[in-house]
Amino acid sequence: MKKCLIVVDYQNDFVTGSLGFRGAEELDRRIAEKIEKYRNDGWEIIFTLDTHGSDYLQTSEGRNLPVEHCIKGTEGHCLYGKTAEMQMQGDRCFCKPCFGSAELFDYLREEKFDSIELCGVVTNICVISNAVLAKTALPEAEISVDSSCVASNDDKLNQAALYVMQSLQIRVF
Repeated sequence: MKKCLIVVDYQNDFVTGSLGFRGAEELDRRIAEKIEKYRNDGWEIIFTLDTHGSDYLQTSEGRNLPVEHCIKGTEGHCLYGKTAEMQMQGDRCFCKPCFGSAELFDYLREEKFDSIELCGVVTNICVISNAVLAKTALPEAEISVDSSCVASNDDKLNQAALYVMQSLQIRVF
């Protein structure tokens, strides 16, 4: 069996920065523990980073969400807390200019994982987008999301995203 953990956008700007929200900090210990378990079991750890440039406000996303965040080269773009400390030199990291990562999709198809687990933020935007990409890349793999390791700035949207993922045959636990 070949497994990986995808840590989605657990960056400073989503935890304590310009788009930070109540509850995001509480995920840090749980995500770090999950990374440690996967690493100890010999499985792969993958990180995605929401990544924008100085032209963010002129992009489609920036016009719809006019809050500068995760600008490459800023502290807000960096991983947060203990999760950041858990990142190692050999871990794959995909910088993505939008909600999902085309490069991650291609990588998952090439690697043919049997099991993929996702955690991170924001459940109803980037977590769901990358979970759907994983399910599309590897429809026979088990794709799962640990509901205690994801969060959103809106509890109703968080819950709705978890329900939608379940309806897409993504295991939510």
